[in-house]
Amino acid sequence: MAVPPSYSDLGKSARDVFNKGYGFGMVKLELKTKSSSGVEFTATGSSNTDTGKAAGSLETKYKVKDYGLTFTQKWNTDNTLGTEVSVEDQLAEGLKVALDSTFVPNTGKKSGKLKTSYKREYVHLGCNIDIDLSGPTIYGWAVLGYEGWLAGYQMAFDTAKSKLSQNNFALGYKAGDFQLHTNVNDGTEFGGSIYQKVNNKVETSVNLAWTAGSNNTRFGIAGKYQLDEKTSIVAKVNNASLIGIGYTHALRPGVKLTLSGLIDGKNFSAGGHKIGLGFELEA
Repeated sequence: MAVPPSYSDLGKSARDVFNKGYGFGMVKLELKTKSSSGVEFTATGSSNTDTGKAAGSLETKYKVKDYGLTFTQKWNTDNTLGTEVSVEDQLAEGLKVALDSTFVPNTGKKSGKLKTSYKREYVHLGCNIDIDLSGPTIYGWAVLGYEGWLAGYQMAFDTAKSKLSQNNFALGYKAGDFQLHTNVNDGTEFGGSIYQKVNNKVETSVNLAWTAGSNNTRFGIAGKYQLDEKTSIVAKVNNASLIGIGYTHALRPGVKLTLSGLIDGKNFSAGGHKIGLGFELEA
């Protein structure tokens, strides 16, 4: 078996069918480009159609492949600056070490995190530590994989209070065109998902979630249909009768248009439905 995914990527294929191709209540523009020196730029801007609030961000990334180094800088309209420096496969094969820091000039607030991960056949491990002198929080996770079966554990330990603040388990199975994922978060939140690639054009997904001590079960189904190499349609519905649809079309190389809508099936005549528009430009 190949290297297992990280804990956060368990069940990702199913989530992607539910999440990608939608942008309800937003008008969004994203631009990606790369300079001749190898610096990658990603700029995004969005406006909330309900509140009119606009937001934007800029990210630059530069890789020094010979030394396994990656430098990433981020800025957003909340005036938060972020910098990450990572090195991969240099100290040991499969080992990645990164230092992530953020700074808010308006308030002077600073934060940092040391991130490490190690991957090889059958195992994928990770540990992140907040840089906080008052008592850092330690985040750890591990995923083991064997013959398609996946088992994962995720935890967070608050050293200031000397107690676990997060305690999650996951179990799954991954085949070529089929994936099953289940998880238990803090012993109270239960979830599961199924993903199947029916053929080269059709993908389907089902998810289920519930909370211990509550009769409120959440259920949803979603699908994606690839009309041709330029166009795809997505749709989803949940037990709250919220119906989402999306249409993505590549207008030309490097230019992609996304239209989406969210319909409240229980209150169809009352209005309040949401639409979204997105443009992605890549040069």
